[in-house]
Amino acid sequence: MLYNVLLIVQVVISVSIIGLVLIQHGKGADAGAAFGSGASGTVFGSRGSGSFLSRSTAILATLFFANSLALAWIVAHKPETTSLVDGIVAAPAVTQEAKPTTVTDKGTEAVEAAKPEGTTETTPPAAKSPADDIPADTGETAVKPATTATDKASDIPE
Repeated sequence: MLYNVLLIVQVVISVSIIGLVLIQHGKGADAGAAFGSGASGTVFGSRGSGSFLSRSTAILATLFFANSLALAWIVAHKPETTSLVDGIVAAPAVTQEAKPTTVTDKGTEAVEAAKPEGTTETTPPAAKSPADDIPADTGETAVKPATTATDKASDIPE
């Protein structure tokens, strides 16, 4: 329970540090204030935002390190848990000798026994396949004689 609370606090502190670092002005921001933009830092007082944001970041960084040490100590000194499966005593295995089984093929006897009496077995006619209409390949190629074309131009009267 304590571990989960400290983990949530760790995430909140880390996000806060990231936000504070992004808000802060860089070292080069002071040069821009000399050319007329010096009034932008007066929101946090006459001393500017540097001291407030710097102190807040330092306090959050200290809390972050202390929380990290606490989380590391909790993980290192976590009580050893035992599995419930490890506590179960294994029962001695029961051995039985398997009896050899023989498999016999009863063939049609079992099928005949399963049929109701007075029925006869009829086989349906074999279905004709379209492949049956294809002639067998004899190895010879049948060449049909070419038909002669008639000249239709000679039939046209002049």
